[in-house]
Amino acid sequence: MAAKSNNRKLLWLGPVLLLALLAVSAIGLYQFAFQTDDGDVVGGPIEMPSTQGDFSLFQLDEDDIAIVSFGYTYCPDVCPMNQAVKRQALNQLNDTQRERVVPILITVDPERDTLARMEEYMQFFGDEFIGLVGSQEQLEEVAARYGVIWRRVEAPDSAMAYTIDHSASLFLVNREGDVLQRVLYSPTPHGLVSALENTLGG
Repeated sequence: MAAKSNNRKLLWLGPVLLLALLAVSAIGLYQFAFQTDDGDVVGGPIEMPSTQGDFSLFQLDEDDIAIVSFGYTYCPDVCPMNQAVKRQALNQLNDTQRERVVPILITVDPERDTLARMEEYMQFFGDEFIGLVGSQEQLEEVAARYGVIWRRVEAPDSAMAYTIDHSASLFLVNREGDVLQRVLYSPTPHGLVSALENTLGG
């Protein structure tokens, strides 16, 4: 009877440990996605190769703004949700406002995210969506100025080999790189729509 009892305990232990690991992983991702900045967000210039040629914020018109986010194409949830929220928010603007907004995604996974892959990924959300792929040095420099943090999480038993936990705020930025507003991650577009309308005006 003792042996059977021990076997039952072992059978239960596997699922419990798996659930615990999943919970820890989810908490870590949540903390990264919803993290607040440790200090001031400096912002500043963004210049990187992009899915539409060499990109610079200075290419924006004087009254244009960019919605800048950081993520990667293999991201299973937060990143596609962020891009979908951008799409939904753009759809709620009037035509004049929408023409002044440039949605941008900067990859935190330059090892896997080639420009070709980024181009294919961005097409899911719209022709105006631009994907930026810089070197590791460019990424670290820009991310530091925008208060963005990320960490690689090894997943040896997965076909992906690794995932990346990262902060997921959206930044409304003008052509000089001034951060006009920071919008915390949300699966709904309400916060972004309000920030865009406040920034763009009528």
